[in-house]
Amino acid sequence: MTHWQTVRMVLLMLLLGISSVAAYVFYEHELYFCMFFACLLVLALIVYVVSVYSQTTHRLLRMVESIRYNDFSLSFSGKRQGRMEKQLLEDINEVMTALRNRMSFQEERYRYFETLLDTVDTCMLVADKEGQVLWMNRAGVQDLCGYTIHQLEELKGLNTDFPLILETLQPGEVKVVRVYKEEFMQDMAVTVTEYSTNRETLRLINLKNIRSILEENEMEAWQKLVRVLTHEIMNSITPIISLSDTLCDRAVQQGMDEDSLVLQGMKTIHRRSKGLLGFVENYRKLSRLASPILAPVKVGDWLDDIKKLFPSSKVQYIYKVENENRKLMIDRSQMEQVLINLLKNASEACAEQPHPQVVVETAYQAEKQIFQLSVKDNGNGILPEVQDKIFIPFFTTKTTGSGIGLSLCKQIMTLHGGSIRVSSEVGKGSCFTLKLLMK
Repeated sequence: MTHWQTVRMVLLMLLLGISSVAAYVFYEHELYFCMFFACLLVLALIVYVVSVYSQTTHRLLRMVESIRYNDFSLSFSGKRQGRMEKQLLEDINEVMTALRNRMSFQEERYRYFETLLDTVDTCMLVADKEGQVLWMNRAGVQDLCGYTIHQLEELKGLNTDFPLILETLQPGEVKVVRVYKEEFMQDMAVTVTEYSTNRETLRLINLKNIRSILEENEMEAWQKLVRVLTHEIMNSITPIISLSDTLCDRAVQQGMDEDSLVLQGMKTIHRRSKGLLGFVENYRKLSRLASPILAPVKVGDWLDDIKKLFPSSKVQYIYKVENENRKLMIDRSQMEQVLINLLKNASEACAEQPHPQVVVETAYQAEKQIFQLSVKDNGNGILPEVQDKIFIPFFTTKTTGSGIGLSLCKQIMTLHGGSIRVSSEVGKGSCFTLKLLMK
C-alpha cells in the first residue's frame, strides 16, 4: 500500500468516525434533520468502503484464477478509477504481463528443444518408474511402433523382453536388443539416464539403431579380407598358369605323346589354375565396387528394361507398379544388377513349383519419403537359420552358386543409402525388399 493509499484510508476512517459522532450529537440535541444527513453520510462512506474492498477482492480473485489456469491474457482498464484503484490495476497488469512474457519464453524454449530433439535420428523416450511414457521424439514414433505409445508394455510387439529391459537397465549400462518390426530385424543399442524433478524420478531412454553401422563395418571387413585373399591367390596362381602353359608348349615341341601322364597333368594344372583365377576374379568385384553415379531415373523406365530380360515363359512375372513416373536418384546400371540378381534367384527358387510365380511390387511411404520395391516368389522359402547368412560373401545354398550375388546386392544398396531385407516362410516362399530414401 502506497503512502497516498494509507492517508486516504485514514481520512475515510476519520470521516466515518466524525460522521457517526455528529449523528449521535444531533440526536441528543433533537436536531433530527441534521442527524438524518449525518446518517446518510455514514451510510455512503460504508457503502463506498465496502464497494472498494469488494472490487479489489474481485480483481485479485480473477488474477489468482488466471494464474491457476495459466491464462495470462487478463488485463484491467484504469479509466474512470481513482488514483488508488488505478495504481492497483496497473500493478496487476504489470504482474500479468511479466507472467505472460515468462510463459511465452518457456513455451518458445520448449518448442525449440522439442524441434531439436525431433531432428535427431535416435529414438528418445521419457518414462516414469511405473513405465508410463510421458514423451517421445519423432524418431521414436517412426522407428518403434509407428505411433505414440503411452506405456512401455506396448513395446512387447517388437520384443517380448523389451519393456523389462528398459525398466531394469541401470544408468551407464549399454545393452543391445534385437527387435522385429514389419518382419525386419533391427539391433538397438539402449542406454538410460535418470534425472529427478520436484515430484519424481524420470528415465530418459535412448535407443540407437546400430544395424546399419554393423552392416557397414561388416562390409568393410569382408572387402579387406577379399582384397587380401585375392591378391595373395592371384600372385601365386599367375606364375603357375604361365609356367604350366610354357611347359605344355615345350613338351609338345619336343614330341611328347599327348597321352603321356606328365603332359596331361600339366594341362590339368593349367586348366584348373585358369578356372581358379576366374573364380577369384569374380570375388574381386566385392572389393572393387565403384561408388554409384546417381541420376534421375523413372521407375517405369527402370522396370521396362528388366521386363525384357525376364519374359514370362516357364515362370510368370507379375509387376505391380505404383506411379511409374516417380523419379529415383540411383545408379541405373548398379540397381539393374540388383534387380537382375533378385529375379534370377526368385525364378530359380520357384522353378519346381506347379505354377511358378514371381511378383515385383513397388510402393511409396509418403510419411517417411521411402521408395520400396519387393520381389516375392512362391518357392520353398528359406530356413530361419539361413536367413541371417545369405548376405555374407561366399555363403550359398546352391550347388553351383558363388555366394557373391546377394552380397553384391547388399553392398550396392548400402552405397545408395538404402537397405535390403528378406522375409521368408518355409513352404510359402520368400520376399526380398529394397528400400531407398527419396532425394
